[in-house]
Amino acid sequence: MPASTAFIDYEYISLHQAYYASIFMYLIAIAWIYVVLMMSVAEATNTTGTLLGALITFVLYGLLPLSLVFYIMRTPARKRANKAKEKVAAINTQETFDHTIDGDTDSSNPPDTSGHAASAPTATRVTAVRKEL
Repeated sequence: MPASTAFIDYEYISLHQAYYASIFMYLIAIAWIYVVLMMSVAEATNTTGTLLGALITFVLYGLLPLSLVFYIMRTPARKRANKAKEKVAAINTQETFDHTIDGDTDSSNPPDTSGHAASAPTATRVTAVRKEL
């Protein structure tokens, strides 16, 4: 096997493919906005057309569908960002936990260092009271 094909970094390839796919998708979106803009201009300049009709055409054929498409396209990126935030929060929580184990804490409730065994809290029993008949 040739040395050039011995190691293929598939993560690198998939990142490049995702990058070029997103550029291609933005290009399609720009072209679609241009087509919708031309439809709106044709609606506005037509003898029977109105500006309100042109605005409705632009919003219903352009802005709403593209906003939906972009929202769906950004879903994987939002998921990655949420996972990264959770990972950072978990690391911060683990660091806080490590600091409390080491005794490096500023909490108002210090750990029990008396050396005695822990005892169960004393519970007071309340007897039930019944009505007399």
